[in-house]
Amino acid sequence: MTFLQLSLISAVALLGPLLALPRKWHLPVVLGQLLAGILIGRTGLQLVDPGDPTFTLMADIGFALIMFVAGTHVPVRDKEIRAALGSGAARAAIAALLGAATGIGIAMLFGTGHAPLYIVLLASSSAALVLPIVDSLKLGGPKVLTMTAQVAIADIACIVALPLAVDPPNAGRAAIGAAVVALCALALFFVLHALERSGTRGRLHDVSEDRKFALELRIQLALLFALAGIATQGHVSVMLAGFSFGLAVAAVGEPRRLAHQLFAVTDGFLGPVFFVWLGASLNLNDLGSNPGMILLGLCLGFGTLLVHSCLRLLGQPLPLSVLSASQLGVPVAAATVGSQLHLLLPGEGAAMILGALITIAASALAGRTAAASASVTKPSRNGTATNSR
Repeated sequence: MTFLQLSLISAVALLGPLLALPRKWHLPVVLGQLLAGILIGRTGLQLVDPGDPTFTLMADIGFALIMFVAGTHVPVRDKEIRAALGSGAARAAIAALLGAATGIGIAMLFGTGHAPLYIVLLASSSAALVLPIVDSLKLGGPKVLTMTAQVAIADIACIVALPLAVDPPNAGRAAIGAAVVALCALALFFVLHALERSGTRGRLHDVSEDRKFALELRIQLALLFALAGIATQGHVSVMLAGFSFGLAVAAVGEPRRLAHQLFAVTDGFLGPVFFVWLGASLNLNDLGSNPGMILLGLCLGFGTLLVHSCLRLLGQPLPLSVLSASQLGVPVAAATVGSQLHLLLPGEGAAMILGALITIAASALAGRTAAASASVTKPSRNGTATNSR
């Protein structure tokens, strides 16, 4: 990779904010970045090589940071959401059961042999997409809290399950690697919690802010990369390392200054690099030569909406049920990991992204419908995953 290519990647990634600019569309920034990657990558002009080692390493760093930030967005410290965990867990479990039946059917229909992967995709939700929509539309009330708890639980469970589902023959090895990563993240939580309670973290923050050292950012990145290194040695995606560490930081309470710094590093640079790389890696020409993969993407997308819409039978308003189906992180991770391990059929990764885009479009419409519904009231959420520092 050259500086000119990096400049090109940074420039085309601006398509993300441009498409997300109209607030009424509720489109995620990553959509434009994916499209930009498709334009300059294997499908389009072929101006960048997604197989370039430098490009791939920067994309992996961006992927780890994206999942870390997604983990910090899970409202684990929100007391009101904790009260809704029981109902949320039950609905997430029912969605998983419905996803199992639907995923097995889709795998049999298309003969891909990837039923475990489809089950995870169909049952998943994206807290990183749903929570900003809930906040921006000022949705609130008990039903929204239950839906939020369901999304958080499904997001965590599916991210943990994905490495096992992507490569079932090596599920045992992946399970051991995932367990090691989870234990390391748990140990980091206790260490960070102890530093927070003793005031050490606060004193470090004061020195860092006064001397402009950015110590918290440096330390967090070092820990994240160490955990990502353990994950790769254990044949587990950096996705799990980033997300589990993000959960640990969220449970302790992420300092606002650190959140702003991570936002700048992730959303301003390495995150867009990852999504452009992912778009560049996809070869949508495979969809043209394998029309069945287009149908697979449609089945995955509308199947996910159907699975989550069935929760309407449990008393969840239909707009909130559809909103809970919004997904991106798990399909992106599935396409990324599956492509890296050469486990997917031609066009299958693009089909997963197509399915995710269908759920994003539906969630944008569902969010507006929920905001206009008389059954959704103003929010009373007081919990937060950040503190004043």
